[in-house]
Amino acid sequence: MPRYFAELAYDGTQYCGWQRQQHSISIQETLEKNLSTILRKDTEITGCGRTDTGVHASQYYFHFDSDIVLTEKEKRSLVKMQPKDIAIKRIFIVSDTMHARYSALTRRYNYFIEKGHNPFNQKYTYQYYSSKLLDVEKMNEASNLLLSYDSFFSFCKSGSQVDHYRCKLMVAEWREEKTQIIFDIQSNRFLRGMVRLIVGMCILVSKGMLELDDVKLAMDQQKRLVKDYTSPAQGLFLTEIKYPEF
Repeated sequence: MPRYFAELAYDGTQYCGWQRQQHSISIQETLEKNLSTILRKDTEITGCGRTDTGVHASQYYFHFDSDIVLTEKEKRSLVKMQPKDIAIKRIFIVSDTMHARYSALTRRYNYFIEKGHNPFNQKYTYQYYSSKLLDVEKMNEASNLLLSYDSFFSFCKSGSQVDHYRCKLMVAEWREEKTQIIFDIQSNRFLRGMVRLIVGMCILVSKGMLELDDVKLAMDQQKRLVKDYTSPAQGLFLTEIKYPEF
């Protein structure tokens, strides 16, 4: 039975996140409904990870198995069936050992902060209105501190059910581009809410509401921060997933 991978991008504004939910529309449910129509049978898909309500993805992968070999016409039909805020870029066969979630080597996120108000990208940035400017140098000191650790209980959303909090963080840095401050973070895995909590921590450090010593103590003891802040969802994008075969 062929295993298919699909690469896509989506605007998460109108969705409850990737994963199917009972009372809200998700990215997964929307794709499964259309795929099942094409294949003429109920078909489940497996995503490369979960994104929260309102979070976007400029690159995302899912896989599914089918005893029907998709024709190019059926692939084009599947692409055309998606709503305007979901775009399937390609569909291709992989080995049956490839798994969208477990075969991923690394994942990369970007977080976008707009310095002020921009009416044209309110859905895709955190628009920072405060008169107190963000200090990118301090934000980098805060994010770079995390590269020395391999366990991130302090940046996992409360109530998450995980076996462990270990993550291999490879990149965690801020940069300024014109009117935006952009965070770039890469790891082999991410915990629930991890990126938005890290962004929030960097903002608090920049504003003097949290000290670097507070962050270091929490990480050394693997405890909650004395003060935390979850940054808004709309500024977060999943931007890259790397696999061993492509």
